[in-house]
Parts: sequence; structure tokens; C-alpha cells
Amino acid sequence: MAVPKLEMRPLGNTGLKLSSVGFGASPLGSVFGSVSESDAVASVLEAFRLGINFFDTSPYYGATLSEKMLGKGLKALGVPRSEYIVSTKCGRYREGFDFNAERVTKSIDESLERLQLDYVDIFQCHDIEFGSLDQVVNETIPALQKLKEAGKIRFIGITGLPLEIFTYVLDRVPPGTVDVILSYCHYSINDSTLEDLLPYLKTKGVGIISASPLAMGLLTEFGPPEWHPASPELKSACQAAAVYCKEKGKNISKLAMQYSLSNKDISTVLVGMNSVKQVEENVAAATELALFGKDHETLAEVEAILKPVKNQTWPSGIQRS
Repeated sequence: MAVPKLEMRPLGNTGLKLSSVGFGASPLGSVFGSVSESDAVASVLEAFRLGINFFDTSPYYGATLSEKMLGKGLKALGVPRSEYIVSTKCGRYREGFDFNAERVTKSIDESLERLQLDYVDIFQCHDIEFGSLDQVVNETIPALQKLKEAGKIRFIGITGLPLEIFTYVLDRVPPGTVDVILSYCHYSINDSTLEDLLPYLKTKGVGIISASPLAMGLLTEFGPPEWHPASPELKSACQAAAVYCKEKGKNISKLAMQYSLSNKDISTVLVGMNSVKQVEENVAAATELALFGKDHETLAEVEAILKPVKNQTWPSGIQRS
């Protein structure tokens, strides 16, 4: 049986087609433990070889290390620039948040240098709930439009945790100004609240990136990192679900990936990767889903375990020193 290619999905009205699995490069910044340059480059090469064409980073991840590592990986591909899609962000830095026009304008030049690129496909305002949404609407996005005219970026996006930030901004900018939104932790087995926003986003012609299908580690056998902001109740329910899967010989992370991938209105599911093994596991989850469909029985059991905590979120942002 031939292994199906990774599905390509349109990103809103951009004309871009993204692989259904996207490569989240935050772990390349050693955010979740140290990653060597050779492992970082190898994971980017393997991702591209297996059909992933979308790579997402930010100057905030690993205090610019993620962008540098991703840049080295992309350079090592040795393929035409048009064959991959790169997204980075502005407004969130190691030293804090700054959405003013001057800072974000400088930010793109710094990012392009680190990424060793002439342009990025998508430039996103990062975690805008920590700034002033009115500043993002009136100052940041107009500054990004100038960068678009200058050819340094192709499309404009916004990212953050609370879903209401997206409607707030999209209702206040001219139609077609914001091309993409990146939402995280709101389309996974334990929280599918992004679903309610999909019809609205489609009417706005906005491409939808959903990140963190594993809910920042909640839906893994190892469990979340110490700093995870979820409630003890949510953490223990997810742990119980992971144990249940393991006892059945199933992997909760694969189940979670497949749950997130099965909604075709979401252009790409962005998941952090820092090793060839992780890349292979994530692509395997997608190819198995294409071949065999979802594991409805296990999924129903896991949903039942998580029902008491379904759609429970947490205060915005990862508050880490």
C-alpha cells in the first residue's frame, strides 16, 4: 500500500497551500531542553523530505536561537525558496512586549538576518493579548502593511490564547488586512472552542493555523512541564486519559494529533518538533489518519474521561522567567 503524501490545505485567501502538519520550531530554541545544531538541522531536513512545507518560529523562542537554528536548517535544504513557507513573529521578545511601529519594523530585518532569508511568507503579531489591542489595530498592523509593500513579508497574522482577541482585531481592521490567525490550545481533545469561531473566520477569508494539538504537553505520556498553567484537575484528567491509552497499547499524542488534523477547515496543525523521531511520529499520525481514519473507539473513551474538564482553559500566556 502506497503511503499517502501529506495533505496540502489552502490558507484562507492567501493562495498558499500548507502541509496539514506544520513544523513548530520553538523547541529548536532549546525551550524544552537543549537541542544540538545537528539535531535541529536534521529535523528540518527530515520534515521537508516527508512533505512538511510550513515552518513557524519567533524571535522570542529561545531568545532568537530558534530563528537561527531554523535558518541553518532551511539553508541546508538547498531547494528553491518558493518550495517552503516560513512564518515568524514580532512584538514579543526576551526583554518583553513591544508592538510599536518602530520596533516591529526593526524586528523583521533582525529576523530575516537570523533566518538567512530575503522575505518571510507570514509575519505575525505575537501574543497580542499582552499588548494593547487598539495599538495592534491602529499602529502595528499598518506598520506591517508597509513591510508587505516593501516585499519583506507576504502576509500578516495575529496570534494569542484568548479567542476573543481575534474577533476584536478582525472587526476593526479593513477587510483583507489580516490574512492569518494562529490559535493555540483551542483545538485539541480537551478543548475544541476554536470550532465555534471557524464560521466567522471563514467569512473573513482568514487562514487558520491551530497550534499545540498536545495542549502544551497535557496530552502526552510524559505529562506537561512543571510550569504548565492548567489547573490540577485538568492535569490529572489528562494524565488519566494518557494512562488509559497506554494500557490499551495506544498513544495519546497520536490520538490528539489525529483529532486536530481531522478538521479540514484548519489549514495546518502546528506542532513543536526537535528531533527526526518526533518529525516521523507526527507525519505518521497524519498518514495513518489518511489511510485508516480516526480511532473512534479510543477517542470516545478519552473524551469521556476528559468530559468533566472539557474546554477548561487557563489565564493567558506562559508566565515563565
